[in-house]
Amino acid sequence: MKNRTYNILFHTHTVSGIVISVALYVIFFAGSFSFFRDEIVNWERNDIVETTDHMQFNVDAVLDTIAKTHYLHGRDIELKKYYREQQVAVSIAASKDSLAPEEAKAPQFFYINTENFEEHSYLDAYSLGEFLYRLHFFAQIPHPIGYYLSGFVALFFLFAIITGVLVHWKKIIANFYVFRPLEKLKTMWTDAHTTLGMLGLPFQFVYAVTGAFFMIKLLLVAPNVLIMYDGDQAKFYEDLGYAHPSFEPAHKKLQSDVSVVAYMKETQNKWSDFEIFESHIFNYGDDNMHVLLSGHLPYADSFNGVGEVIYKAKTGKIVSEKNPISEQSYVEAVKNILYRIHYGDYGGLALKLLSLLLGFVTCFVIISGVMIWLVARDKKNIPEKKRRFNERVVQIYLAICLSMFPITALSFIAVKVLAPTSQSFVYKFYFVGWLLLTLLFIYKKDNAFTNKISLLLGSFFGLLVPVCNGVVTGNWLFMSIKNGDSSSYAVDLMWLLIAVFGFLVVYKIDKNPEKEKSN
Repeated sequence: MKNRTYNILFHTHTVSGIVISVALYVIFFAGSFSFFRDEIVNWERNDIVETTDHMQFNVDAVLDTIAKTHYLHGRDIELKKYYREQQVAVSIAASKDSLAPEEAKAPQFFYINTENFEEHSYLDAYSLGEFLYRLHFFAQIPHPIGYYLSGFVALFFLFAIITGVLVHWKKIIANFYVFRPLEKLKTMWTDAHTTLGMLGLPFQFVYAVTGAFFMIKLLLVAPNVLIMYDGDQAKFYEDLGYAHPSFEPAHKKLQSDVSVVAYMKETQNKWSDFEIFESHIFNYGDDNMHVLLSGHLPYADSFNGVGEVIYKAKTGKIVSEKNPISEQSYVEAVKNILYRIHYGDYGGLALKLLSLLLGFVTCFVIISGVMIWLVARDKKNIPEKKRRFNERVVQIYLAICLSMFPITALSFIAVKVLAPTSQSFVYKFYFVGWLLLTLLFIYKKDNAFTNKISLLLGSFFGLLVPVCNGVVTGNWLFMSIKNGDSSSYAVDLMWLLIAVFGFLVVYKIDKNPEKEKSN
């Protein structure tokens, strides 16, 4: 590679990485916990839930309960199990009948607890798990700005990965085995950045590609819609599996009783192990009522095993079906694969823990890249004013990023002790706490202090998470294993491992204080 080309790639890699560094750190730190989004929600609510997407509750009983408080006749109703939790999302479309009651002329959305049938709004049902999941793509920023921001950060990250590989291509194998922690500071940071960057390269590449696809897919797929579908956007979304058919009401009451549960059993008899996560009823109670059941085969068996079947309620006959084994479009197959490798939900607890580890490794790669940038500019030939500016920028950067660790751990304790909480509480506690810690570290102007105190506080609070769970609910780690409460077990174990690792890092820092002081 020519020197000019190398310099262009090197500086492009550096600039693109620095520009997105803070946003990228937030994405990967919050995203690491997002692998346990469902477990965190169930842990917070102390719910024991089966690790399956199948609707393992009486759908008929849920519909009967909703009908007591909502006018449903002739309306479209969707019960959807978005996540593996005890609550199911309920969407009720506006009535198509002009003579319907006023309350039925507006759409409704809420969650219903499948155990006690209590209804909750989205804000009331909000959880820390949902917060961290949505934080990793900046959903708290007004839509669509947050989505686009996270999407373009992922796109620039992909750019940084490609340029980084090209820069290190000639020594990519040799550098992987080199780590010199006792050498000068820049060498240590460079070795750590290169080695861990290469170790997590496949993970980072996958999440850069899939993250960009999910958040800015409208921009990325627009050319494909124009070329492959001749501009037919409706057909494109149909192939993606996002579109549902529509059925007009007959404006006549259905005389026979309908059991959605019976249709679910019939569907599962057709396709063994089929997990139904959505039940869509068209024209509820009307003579032209239809029932659509959507689901998928277990992810361990097939990424692309998505299927659906539509029954006509009056006759009980199947009017349409998509076989999850044989009927998959190319576009939908690509979408399903991207979803599965991004969520990492096909390999059980072991894969989630590995993904959590690789997410934290990526956070360290991001920080080490920034530290390389700082050390490389801390030279005598650079004016003192500029050096102080660079140092102050990194101090602020580290204060923002590293303070996420202790406030996240403390938030777990807060939502467990003060349960039930709401979106307002989670927002205020997390963002205000994050701001206060950030301001403290900025005020101290000491990177070593920021690093060590963040690790100590985060590890201490993290160690208290399983203790707090045991004290508040009596569901200690050994009890959750005995009772088969996989969510409680996963979250407690996750924080126990994080805390132990954090204390080990602090111990290593204390053994080499001079190195830490020079950081």
